Amino acid sequence: MTDQATTPVDATAQSTTTAANTEATTGAAVAPAPATTTAAVAHTPAKGRGAAKHDASAHPHKEKVPKEKQAPAQQHPGGGAKGGAKGAKGGPKPTAAASSAAAPAKNQLGIETRKADDFAEWYSQVITRSEMIDYYDISGCYILRPWAYTIWEKIQAFFDAEIKKLGVQNAYFPCFVSGHALQKEESELHGFEAEVAWVTRSGQTALHEPIAVRPTSETVMYPAFRNWISSYRDLPLKVNQWCNVVRWEFKRPVPFIRTREFLWQEGHSAFATLQEAEQEVMTILDLYAQVYEDLLAVPVVKGRKSEKEKFAGALYTTTIEAFIPTNGRAVQAATSHCLGQTFSKMFGVEFKDEKLGKQFVWQNSWGLTTRTIGVMTMVHGDDNGLVLPPRVAPIQVVVIPIHTKGQVDTLDDRAYELASALKGCGLRVHVDAREGYNPGWKFNHWELKGIPVRIEIGPKDIIAQQVVVCRRDTRAKENVPWTRLGERVVALMDEIHANLLNTARATRDSRIAHVSTWADFMTNLNKRNLCQVPWCKSVDCEKHIKTRSGVESTEIVKAAALHPGEEEGMEGLTGAAKSLCVPFQQPALPANTVCFACGAPALCYALFGRSY
Repeated sequence: MTDQATTPVDATAQSTTTAANTEATTGAAVAPAPATTTAAVAHTPAKGRGAAKHDASAHPHKEKVPKEKQAPAQQHPGGGAKGGAKGAKGGPKPTAAASSAAAPAKNQLGIETRKADDFAEWYSQVITRSEMIDYYDISGCYILRPWAYTIWEKIQAFFDAEIKKLGVQNAYFPCFVSGHALQKEESELHGFEAEVAWVTRSGQTALHEPIAVRPTSETVMYPAFRNWISSYRDLPLKVNQWCNVVRWEFKRPVPFIRTREFLWQEGHSAFATLQEAEQEVMTILDLYAQVYEDLLAVPVVKGRKSEKEKFAGALYTTTIEAFIPTNGRAVQAATSHCLGQTFSKMFGVEFKDEKLGKQFVWQNSWGLTTRTIGVMTMVHGDDNGLVLPPRVAPIQVVVIPIHTKGQVDTLDDRAYELASALKGCGLRVHVDAREGYNPGWKFNHWELKGIPVRIEIGPKDIIAQQVVVCRRDTRAKENVPWTRLGERVVALMDEIHANLLNTARATRDSRIAHVSTWADFMTNLNKRNLCQVPWCKSVDCEKHIKTRSGVESTEIVKAAALHPGEEEGMEGLTGAAKSLCVPFQQPALPANTVCFACGAPALCYALFGRSY
């Protein structure tokens, strides 16, 4: 749907247009542009604002910035001392005093660290300064600010509508699990025992029996399923809940990616036959892939987890795996488990079939979390901040009138008129007509927050009856006539999404190495690549791969430290490799192919790598 008749403006014309629209700007002490790693655009007027008497109430969303809330006029372009804290595996390092030590200082407005130079610091700055996350005084727990939560709501809305088409109903179950119920599961499966948080007191009184905070809800839901299901007529039963869970991770937390409390949906279903259960497993996995690829523009690999990595008690686990190219780590993006009859036998979930015989139900469980937001940020973000895919962006278009003395009303009127027309096209639009901030500050503010499209309108644009349209993903600009603005911006939403997805996919594919020997495996692992390898699928072999790769990675980093300058880019390579999945899309396995690690006959190709 790209409009081929629109001619992009070249770099010279772009800068000339913006300068022409801003050179006459006047106003009281205003904030310079927040710093980025590229040259900040700052337009600081020398005189008081001639439009100081302009009525801010002329538009419902227009506001004057109170003096005490105005951005500091003398803010240093660098934004002050660095903020945020580093963490292992490319994530931030929260501490017990994270709320004070890690939160960005008041005047730190832009991103000061290049993504490629210090990924951990970059990530910490992006998620805090774009107003997605605020740190909390309990390590591993974070405040999701409205900017992030709105993205989660977009994901919720899509997925919730899709599962309801499948007959899934939403419900809510308690967040507490009795110790007896949880220990019954743990005694047989040994799943989340090490991560469970326990409530042991009420005030100063010890509880008669400790109560667990749910790490997942099988032990909460399935006793209820036993009461609800008695006949084949009660099947299938499909239930989902949107809730929080707590897993007291011992690994270093990374906001969105690995946290002690997180939001998710967890679906649980029961069927009369294995065939029905397996069909749903794949249907749900396809929906998860849609969330990542169709909403977040993040490519994923669909596959099956190894026996070692599958969900405890499951017959098998299917997964979608994402890839963070900057640090070469994979992320388990979402999972859909076929539980078989393990839990129905454990909790006595039976039904009478049509012949009045008793059968155990076949069950599934499946979950998607706020990890989605972290993956999106890591994959698409750049040195200037967030880059939001249009379909989940809280605001898709920001319109910025370039205030000029004597023309403030005219510019604002036209900005709101254009915004109204764009809203009529189904777009989420915001007009930033605030006084007290200059255009350059606004440009960088919304760029940091990842808005897909920025529209600038200045005095010369009023004369030409056009606007300047700026893309966040490529930072390209073009002049667009008012009469074609809605058509062009709607088309841009799809163009931006496609560009983000295609770019991420091309990068991911270029970083999957196809190797068949251990030496090549370690070489590519230390280049921050994923490796597709011939594998025997043995649990013992997988354990050996994890142990051996961890030891060799540590030795490489130690050797690099002893000889600085000889080996570049060895930082952060400690960490063992693990199996990510056996991809569903498999190349043909030649006869007599052997496992890359142990030399036994290979049974498949598997994807291995370091992961969060």
